[in-house]
Amino acid sequence: MKLLILCAWLFLAPEIQSLEIIAGDFSDVAPIGTTGSDEIVDGPPININRYERRHKRSDDSSKEEDEDHLDEHIAIHSYKVKSIITSRFAETVFSTKIVNKDLRPQDVTFNVEIPKGAYISNFTMTVNGNTFVGSVHERSVARNLYAQARAQGKAAGILRTSAHEMESFKAEVNVPGGSKASFELYCQELLQRRLGFYEQTIILRPGNLVKQLQVDVYIFEPQGISRIEAPNMFGAQFDGLIRMTKGENKAHVSFKPTVDQQRKCPNCTDSAIDGSFIVRYDVKQELNGGSIQVSNGYFAHFFAPNNLPPLPKNIIFVIDVSGSMWGIKMKQTVEAMATILSDLRPEDHFTIIDFNHNIRFWNDKLVAATPIFVEDAKKYIEKIQPNGGTNINEAILSAIYILTESNKLGLLDPRSVSFIIMVSDGDPTVGEIKLSNIQRNVRRQMQEDFSLFCLGIGFDVDYDFLERMALENQGFARRIIANVNASSQLKDFYEEVAIPLLRKIDIHYSDDVTDVTQNSFDKYFSGSEIIVAGKLVDTKPSSFQCLVTASSAKDDLMFQIDTPTDELDKILAMQKYVLPDFAKQLWAYLMIKQLLSERVLAQSALQKRNITSRILAIALVHQFVTPVTAMLVESEETGQRLLADSPKSTRNGCCTGTPVIGKKTSAIPTWAKHSYSTPQPPQQLIRPEVDSKLGLKIPVTSVENDPHFIIHLPKSKQDICFNINPQPGKILNLVSDPIKGIVINGKIIGGKEAKNGKLNTYFGIIGLHFTKLNLSFEINTEKIRLKDGQHKTLLWWSESSTLTHAGVVVSVQKNTNVTITVGEDMAFLILLHRVWKNHPTNVDFLGFYAPPSNNFSTSVHGLIGQFIHEPEVNVYNIRQGSDPDKPQATMEVKGHQITVTRGLQKDYRTDTVNGTDVQCWFIHNSGKGFIDGHFKDYLVPHLYSFLNHPQAF
Repeated sequence: MKLLILCAWLFLAPEIQSLEIIAGDFSDVAPIGTTGSDEIVDGPPININRYERRHKRSDDSSKEEDEDHLDEHIAIHSYKVKSIITSRFAETVFSTKIVNKDLRPQDVTFNVEIPKGAYISNFTMTVNGNTFVGSVHERSVARNLYAQARAQGKAAGILRTSAHEMESFKAEVNVPGGSKASFELYCQELLQRRLGFYEQTIILRPGNLVKQLQVDVYIFEPQGISRIEAPNMFGAQFDGLIRMTKGENKAHVSFKPTVDQQRKCPNCTDSAIDGSFIVRYDVKQELNGGSIQVSNGYFAHFFAPNNLPPLPKNIIFVIDVSGSMWGIKMKQTVEAMATILSDLRPEDHFTIIDFNHNIRFWNDKLVAATPIFVEDAKKYIEKIQPNGGTNINEAILSAIYILTESNKLGLLDPRSVSFIIMVSDGDPTVGEIKLSNIQRNVRRQMQEDFSLFCLGIGFDVDYDFLERMALENQGFARRIIANVNASSQLKDFYEEVAIPLLRKIDIHYSDDVTDVTQNSFDKYFSGSEIIVAGKLVDTKPSSFQCLVTASSAKDDLMFQIDTPTDELDKILAMQKYVLPDFAKQLWAYLMIKQLLSERVLAQSALQKRNITSRILAIALVHQFVTPVTAMLVESEETGQRLLADSPKSTRNGCCTGTPVIGKKTSAIPTWAKHSYSTPQPPQQLIRPEVDSKLGLKIPVTSVENDPHFIIHLPKSKQDICFNINPQPGKILNLVSDPIKGIVINGKIIGGKEAKNGKLNTYFGIIGLHFTKLNLSFEINTEKIRLKDGQHKTLLWWSESSTLTHAGVVVSVQKNTNVTITVGEDMAFLILLHRVWKNHPTNVDFLGFYAPPSNNFSTSVHGLIGQFIHEPEVNVYNIRQGSDPDKPQATMEVKGHQITVTRGLQKDYRTDTVNGTDVQCWFIHNSGKGFIDGHFKDYLVPHLYSFLNHPQAF
C-alpha cells in the first residue's frame, strides 16, 4: 500500500528565508490505523487531528534526551475542532496553535484525517508571522504554479492520501526558536443518513496534553431534531465531560477536558484521549413527500418517508469461497450470513451461490424465506471449505439467470425488488478474467429492475472494478475491512438494504428550476434518505412546487409539495452557528459527486472530457479539492507555495466516485402538469357548483360541526336536518353494510370547555373499514392511516398526496380534505376544520360528505346509510312558527307525524370558513321519528364495528 503525503518543511528563522522540499511516494509507510499487511484495523471512516513533534539531531544517542527537551519546550497551546452542521451539510474546521519555547528550531507535523467523502475547501497556515492561504485551481494549473515555485526553491511538497477510507492531510513545518505556528483546515461534506442516523465522527489523538482542548459541534435542522446522542468513546474517566444541549431545531455538543482531566494518570504527562468523538442525530420526518428547503436561490429536497410497509425482496447471495477466503474471512462471513438469513421475512425469496473456480448452488431456484429453508441455508454455509480460484463472471451471470427466469415465469411479486449481493476478496483468476469483459457481460444480462451490490473484503480485491460494476447495475459497492469486525461490517451493510420501502421514485419540479441533481431513483431503503438539489431560475419566487411519485408494497403514491421560499433565509439570519450558504454548497457537493459517477461510466473520451469540464467549473466556483482540482497554498509575504492535491487510488482501477442508484430525469412531465394518472373522485363531491339563487346544484348527505346531519333525499328533493349530542369518546355508526363489507364510524370529541353552559361535540376521528379488501382507514385531525392487514401507511394533512391501493384512491389536499374513491361505485369526502390553536373553547374537527349515488346494498343501515334507500316524506301544513323567519310544518315519514322547523345549515366544501347555506327541515329531539330507533342504538364499541342487529329497528 502507498501513502502519499505532504511534508511542508518551512525553515523560516528570521535570518534565513528558505524552504526545503520533501515530497514523494512513501511506499513503505503504513498510514495511521493500518498495518503493514495493508489491512486497516481501526474500523470505519473517521476524522483524525493529530500532532507529531520532532527535533533534528546529529547524534542518535541523544534521542531520549532530545524528546524530553521537546516535551519541555514545544507546547500545543490549543487544539480545537468546530463543526457546524446546517441541514445535514457540515463544515468542519480543524485549528491548532503551537509555541516553540526553545531557542532551537523544531519540526511539527499537522496531520488531519477526514472522511473520504469530504472535500477540503481551505487551508491556512501561519509560521513565524508568515501566512499561507489556500485557493483551489484546476489541477494542471496548480501543478504548474507549484512546479515554478519549486524550481525557484520556494515550494513545499504535494499532499496526497491513501484512497481507502480516509483522506490524510499532513503538513510538516519547521518552527524557529521562540516562534509560534497556527493551522486551520476547512472541509465540507454532506452527512449521509444510514440506519436512521446522521453521524459526525471526529478522531481525537492529540498525543500530548493540550492547554486548550475543545470540540464543538453545532447542529441546526429546520425540520427539527428528533433525537441526538453523543456516547463517550474515550473511557470511563471522561464520563460526564461531553456536554449536550438540545432545542427544537438546534443542538450543541461540546467536549472541553482540562489538562488534568486529559492525563492517563494523576502524574502522567501523556494524554488519555485517543479515540472517536461521535455525534449521532436524526430529524423529524413528518412529511412523506419530504422537506424542501429554499435558501439564497438554491433548494435542497430531503426525502425520507417512513411508516410504509416493506417491499418483498428477491435476493441472491453470491459468495466467494476461493482459497484466499480461508480462515478468519470465511469464519466472519459465515457468522454474518447466519444473522442475515435469520433477518429475512417470510415474504422474501432467496438463494445462495458459492463460487471458486466452480459454481455451486444451494438451490438453483428462488425459495421463500421460511424457517425450514433458512435453517437449511445456514447449515449449507457452515460446511463450505474455501479452496481454488475465483470465477466472478460465471457466478454473477448465474445469479442474473435465476432472477431473469423467475421473472419470466411470473414467480416474482410485481411489487418486489430484486438484487444480488456479491462478496469477494480477490480478482478473477478463472474463466473470464478481463475486467472490462466481465463488466460488459454483466451489463448486457442484467435486467433494468435488478440491482448488484458488491462487497470487497480487504485490499487485495480491485475495489474500483467492483464499484464500477455495481454503479452500472443500479447498485453500489462497499469495502469490508478484513479481520476488523468484518462480520459486523457485513451485517451493517445488509441492514442498510434489508428493508426496501419504495421503488421507482420520480421527483419532479416545476419549470422554474435548473441544474437539478439526480431526481429518479430505483429504490429507497428504510433508514436512508434521498436528497435532490438545484437552482432556482427566479431567485425570489413566492412558492416552490414539487411532485413525488413512487410505488410501495401495496400502493402507488403521489405527494405534492408547495413550499414558501422566503422563510428559511430569515430564520438562518437569526442564528449564530449556521452555514448561510448551505444550500449552495450542498448543491455543488451533490452535483460533483453525481458527475464523478457519470465520469466513471462515460462511454467515450469526449463524453468524459465534457463531464470533467463541468466538474472543474463547479469545483472552482465552490472551492472544493476534487480529483480534477488542487489547492495552491501561498504566502504573499514570501511567495512560497504548497500544493494540496486530490487522492489517487492505491490500485490502478477503473474508477472513483460515489454510488448512485437511479438516473436523472426531466422536470414535471406533461401528464403531471395537467392530470393525475390515477382515478379521480367526482369533482362535484369536492367542489360543487353553487347557484346564487338555488344554492348547491348537486347536494350531498353530510355531517358537520356539533354534529349536524344533513340528509339529502333526491327523489323528494328535500334536505332533512337533525342534531345528535353524544358524550365525548362515544362512537357513532354512520354506514353499516354487511353485504358489501363496508362500515363507517365517527368518534366524538369535545370542545376545550363549555360555552354558554353547553359543551360542543364534534367528529374527531372517522374510521372506514372495507372487509372484502382487508383495508381500513383511520382519519383524525393530524394524519390519515391506512392499514392493509399487518401493514400500515401514514399520510399527513400537512402535505398533498395521492395513494392508489387495490382500486381504492386516497387523495389528500393539504390541510383541506381527503377523498376516498372506491372504484366507480362510491366516494367519500372528509373535510378538515382547523381552528386557532389558542381558541378558548373550539378544537380541530372533521366533516363527512357522501353523495347519494354511492352504490350500497339493500341491507345498508346506520345514521346515514339507512337513507340510501329513500323513505317517502310528505311535508304539509306549513305555518308560522315562534320565530317568524323559521316556519314550521308537519312531516309524515316512516309512519310518524313530526313537527319540523325550516332553517339553515352549512355545507363547507366550497367555503371552509363561512360555509354555504343549505335550507332544510329540521327535526328536533335528535332526529326522533326520522331515524330508526333512538340515536343511542347507533353507538358501537370500536371504530370498525358494524351495527348489531340493524334489522331490529
